[in-house]
Amino acid sequence: MTESVQSHNRASEPASFAHISRGYYATMVALFTATLLISNICATKGVAFFVDQNVTLGPFQVLPIITDGGFFLFPLAYVIGDVLSEVYGFKATRRAIYIGFGALLLAALSFWFTQQLPSADFYENEAAFDAVVGVVPRLLIAGLAGYFVGQLLNSAVLVLIKERTREKHLWARLIGSTVVGEFADTLIFCSIAAGAIGISTWDDFINYVIVGFVWKTLVEILVMPVTYRAIAFVKKREPSYAPVADGLLP
Repeated sequence: MTESVQSHNRASEPASFAHISRGYYATMVALFTATLLISNICATKGVAFFVDQNVTLGPFQVLPIITDGGFFLFPLAYVIGDVLSEVYGFKATRRAIYIGFGALLLAALSFWFTQQLPSADFYENEAAFDAVVGVVPRLLIAGLAGYFVGQLLNSAVLVLIKERTREKHLWARLIGSTVVGEFADTLIFCSIAAGAIGISTWDDFINYVIVGFVWKTLVEILVMPVTYRAIAFVKKREPSYAPVADGLLP
């Protein structure tokens, strides 16, 4: 009789599920990874502005600008990386970078595998599919290497500066980490990927590197007020975040 009652009680209990941890870390990592995936696909397109046009800005003639299609979104990955580094530290951010690296590699392998599958008779877009998401080993290596080194340096520099400044001078951490991380990322990516997207001269290559670095750095500086608000928002609502009081600074 007792066993029957216990069995009935267990059957009436709700099913067991794991609890979702509080905080915003998982959400930030998901957004970080999505930004990487989307921007890397956009980056397969070479983009040129002001080519064969007599565009002037006052007494100066505007020179052609050479970049890739991911220029408008990729800086967001560094903004999110800054938030992760500032709030959660280098170890947690490194974990997010590893997850992003794995996601990029999985995407590349998935695209490659899909390319190898036989096309249906009614599918007429094989060439377009291959051109957009087809795995170009050189671009894959460029993207993974630039991202991995740049993001790690960005996080490491921000955390190192924070060890000195604690909660003060956030602007210095954001700008300093951006300059180091973005320069390493841009130089590595452009050096490997330039030939794959059609850049064949030193002038175009230097243009590609400078424009990419200046643009990404400038965007992060311009959106710094948004980054400040995002960091403050997450810090305030992250239960585990405990800032060091000014009086405890060494």
